[in-house]
Amino acid sequence: MKIQLSNTLTRRKEPFAPADPKRVTMYVCGPTVYNYPHIGNMRPPVVFDVLFRLLRHVYGEDAVIYARNYTDIDDKIIAKAAADGVPMSAITEKFAKIYEEDTGALGVLIPTLTPRATQNLPGMIALIQKLIDNGSAYVVPTGVYFSVAADNDYGKLSNRAQDDLQAGARVEGEDDKRNPSDFALWKAAKPGEPKWDAPFGDGRPGWHIECSAMIEAELGSPIDIHGGGIDLIFPHHENEIAQSESAHGHRLARVWMHNGFLTMDATKMSKSLGNIITPRELLEQGWQGETLRWALLSAHYKAPLDWSEDLMRQAQASLDRLYGALLRLKDVDAVESEPPQAFLEALADDLNTPAAIAELSALATAANVAKKPIEQAQAKGKLQAAAKLLGVLQDDPEHWFRASFGDAAAEIDQLVAQRVAARTAKNYAESDRLRDELAARGVEVMDSATGSTWRRKG
Repeated sequence: MKIQLSNTLTRRKEPFAPADPKRVTMYVCGPTVYNYPHIGNMRPPVVFDVLFRLLRHVYGEDAVIYARNYTDIDDKIIAKAAADGVPMSAITEKFAKIYEEDTGALGVLIPTLTPRATQNLPGMIALIQKLIDNGSAYVVPTGVYFSVAADNDYGKLSNRAQDDLQAGARVEGEDDKRNPSDFALWKAAKPGEPKWDAPFGDGRPGWHIECSAMIEAELGSPIDIHGGGIDLIFPHHENEIAQSESAHGHRLARVWMHNGFLTMDATKMSKSLGNIITPRELLEQGWQGETLRWALLSAHYKAPLDWSEDLMRQAQASLDRLYGALLRLKDVDAVESEPPQAFLEALADDLNTPAAIAELSALATAANVAKKPIEQAQAKGKLQAAAKLLGVLQDDPEHWFRASFGDAAAEIDQLVAQRVAARTAKNYAESDRLRDELAARGVEVMDSATGSTWRRKG
């Protein structure tokens, strides 16, 4: 199986060839843990979770090492800790746990490694010192800065010319850096803020150096894949490349991948604009985690995706149809199967999840029309194998439909039981009345020799 991936650095889709097929490495920038993540923050972990699953399928589960970090040193964390009157760790531990719960609810696998910035200070300090020693960085009273002018390749990821960057505005509190585009590797200690000892002065790391040091410590470099949201291309990933490659003399990553923005009413979703909704709020409203996951995968990862209730309803309807196929075959033992070739080819073509979803729908159709027991067992096996690779259909079908009705599920159970009793008593008028009442509630009842089940009406 040949995987093709779009490489932001080369601006083309390329065959993926890891340096060592027995040790495939991927790093994705994780959250800054100071607040609840919004649904837009869930797109990178869901997208790269699918890639993680695909890589493990192709190369073997033990061959893929996936690291997703936690940024737990940051201006926003420091400010929130000060405002709440608690240690910085109280903020980061709380919101790291929330992030894990929210991604877990959306079916995201736990990455192989989850490094934290606070665990990697020695590596950051050593990397900064190396950059100072080779002339790529300089020390001034406000901290240590990377000299962009010393890197002839700077701007190659974002395709920005150095002349344009030099015209940028200075950041407040960085008045002593040599050029506006130079960026902080280390921020000198300020009263009341956390600080760490370093040969170039007490202080704390800048954001960009954190990821470079964690990649080197956890995976080594160059890595095979580096991923994140499109908003990280500049300055974060551009700066990662500059500092890592200036220090080590070789490229940081072979493939750079970036997912598109999630918007709301065509405007980028962000905390600063206030146009956000959290996965936690959506789950509390009764939406299921797989519905949110399906919605996030309904567009190609590189394309923008506008979040709306219509999008979630479409995702719910699609999953209802697939779960309906499994419910009809609930008494059939699936034949263990590999995901079908057409489905694999869709995912291998630069994570084309819309095409993969179309193949999944075709598998559900095949499961619905299968008549012979062996055909049903084979169709169910193929559907489940493909769905697992996409991270969906992991719930019990009956529980799925019950959960989507919330508290009303118990009332529906009672009505279905009354209808079964009416049919047993051959009271067909009452049976029909109850069926109509259930239909009015959006419920379809399916009768079989082993009893009656129900689902949301399509």
